[in-house]
Formats: sequence, C-alpha cells, structure tokens
Amino acid sequence: MIGSLCTGYGGLDMAALSVLGGELAWVADPDPGAAAILAYHHPTVPNHGDITTADWYEAEPVDMLTAGFPCQTVSLAGTRAGLVPGAASGLWAEVARAVRELRPSLVVIENVQGLLSAKADRGDVGVGPGAQDLDEATGRPLALRALGAVLGDLAGLGFDAEWTSMRASDVGAAHQRTRVFVLAWPAHPEGPRLAWPGLPGRPARHGAAAEDPDRAARRERRQPAPGQAEGGRARADARGRGGTPAADPDPGGRRTHQPLLRPGQPDPGRGPAASPGGGTDWGPYAPAVRRWSAVLGRPAPGPTDAAGRLNPVFVEWMMGLPPGHVTDVPDLSRTAQLKALGNGVLPDQAAAALRLLLERATAPAAGEVAA
Repeated sequence: MIGSLCTGYGGLDMAALSVLGGELAWVADPDPGAAAILAYHHPTVPNHGDITTADWYEAEPVDMLTAGFPCQTVSLAGTRAGLVPGAASGLWAEVARAVRELRPSLVVIENVQGLLSAKADRGDVGVGPGAQDLDEATGRPLALRALGAVLGDLAGLGFDAEWTSMRASDVGAAHQRTRVFVLAWPAHPEGPRLAWPGLPGRPARHGAAAEDPDRAARRERRQPAPGQAEGGRARADARGRGGTPAADPDPGGRRTHQPLLRPGQPDPGRGPAASPGGGTDWGPYAPAVRRWSAVLGRPAPGPTDAAGRLNPVFVEWMMGLPPGHVTDVPDLSRTAQLKALGNGVLPDQAAAALRLLLERATAPAAGEVAA
C-alpha cells in the first residue's frame, strides 16, 4: 500500500506504482486544483489534505511513502530562502514527521535541483567536523545544504538512503527539468542494502527500522508493514552516492529507457497537430519535439491556444502525461491546470530514477556474492 504526501497530480505515485506495483491507500494535498485532479482519477481514495494537521497514527498503515514536497524556497527560480521553518519547503519537517509516525518500508522523495545547493536551517550544525568543512573567513561550519538536511533527518529516523539527480531529457523529454530523487529504507544491522519482495538483495525480509520512542505506544494501533521486523537497531548512514548524469544521455544511440506510458492516440480537438513538419515551425527544437513524440507515440499539440497563450494541453504533453490527465478534469481553470502541471514531475523520469536507485540499493556489497 502506498501513502502519498504533497501529491499534486500524482506523477511520483504513477512512477512508483509502475515500478513496484501496489495500490494507492491515500493521498494528502490541500490545494483545490490538485484535490480535484486526484478526486477525478481516484474517487475512492481518501485525501488527508493538509499534512501539518494530519494524525498519521490514525491513518491507514502503508508500506511505501512518497513525497514531492514544495520546492518554491529551494528552487533556482524561487526565493532561495531554503529548507527553513516557515518557508514553503520547510514542509519537509512534516514529511519527516510522517516518516517517523508511519514507519514505512520504503520512502520515495522528489524535489528540484536546487535541493543540492539551497541552505537548510539547523542552528549551528554544519556539514561535518573536519577543517575542510569550515568557512575560511569565519572559521564557522559551512552552511548545511537542503539535501544534507533531508538525508540527515532520514538517518536520524533510522533510514539509509540513496539519491540521484536526473534530467527529464535523459528519458527523451523535450526539456531538461532536472530533479533530485531520494530512496530511503529502514536500516539493518547486517548492512545498508535494501531488501524488498521481488527485488534482488537480501530476500528474507525488509530492513529492520531502528526502534523509535513512539513505536511502542502505537503497536496497539497498527500492525507493522508485511515483512518488517518489529525491533532491531541500526546505524543509519544516509549514504548520498548520487550525481549528475553524463552530458550525453544516449551515447551512440544506446538508449535503454522504456517509456512508462503506453503510446496513446492523437487527441482531436486539442489544438492543431504540431509534430515537426506539421502546422508548427519548431525551429531548433524540432529534434527534441520529434524525439519526445516518438517516445509517447503521439504528436505534440499546438504550443499556444486560440488567444496566443500557453496551451495547457501542450504542457501536459511535455510532462508525458496521458491526454487529459489534467486538462479533462471538470471545472478546472486554465490557471489551476498550469499550476498543477508546473508543480508536477514526469512519471517516466521518476520511474527511471527509481529503477536506478533500487539497483544501487540492492547491489551486493563489496566482496559479497549476490543472492
């Protein structure tokens, strides 16, 4: 079962379901536009709304928790206030609270590239005790970065993690849209690797989470996730072995990515056909549009509407969503459509990142033979 925080239009959940299977137990997003999209696609799935007021002890237990928490104050296009209390991206603290109270067996997190460089507020806590971590001018610890805070909080909760950054263009999209992805799981004293049903690695059980102070009080309220050990202490190290992909995502044409979404039918009535050679002159962007059209199996809609404004249907296509996933939702204004699409993640991109992180997390340790 999957619980989803800051769900938006559900792109991260689409990726998780496609890679690992399962079922969406509940979502949590108070934004009216996002709530309308989620109710349209998942009419029987509860929406817990505002995560700052949710009681996760009372929520249905889940095996996996996903979260694409707000990016406005860590984004390169935003205020750069960072991961600090009171800022939009400070909602990470509420995501961490949900992890602590729900104790899922997997956590999947997505955010913008700015997470790598934006600051985080942890008082006088720096990135480490070594001299190389001190500001040469002041002698004080260097500022803790937002991703470091996320990984450190997960480690403090007893979770190991892998992270990576990935561009949308790495899966064929016609734009870059780099995003950071984190996969975390309860640490286990026998080693940091993830074991999950159907994946390589230690097949006997999931990693056992470090015991937390609140867990005993809620044992009467909920059962542990299937296969998750009740006890066991582990030293989480929140490994962050990620990096930016190579400059050429498809050297020599050896692309191995398979699209998450099956090719769909062209969508009549959604603006003029605009594949290269059609009614729109894409100029230098024609090869990128042609590539993404081939991945999705349908031509690009017109980039503008009859009034010359940005066409939400075109943005929906750029995000690799099924036709109408956002734009067919009844009574959803153009502004709300563009807001939801602008805040979302490409399902194909998230799925590719999740596969990569799962491969790293389940790889045999050095000197160890795979099961």
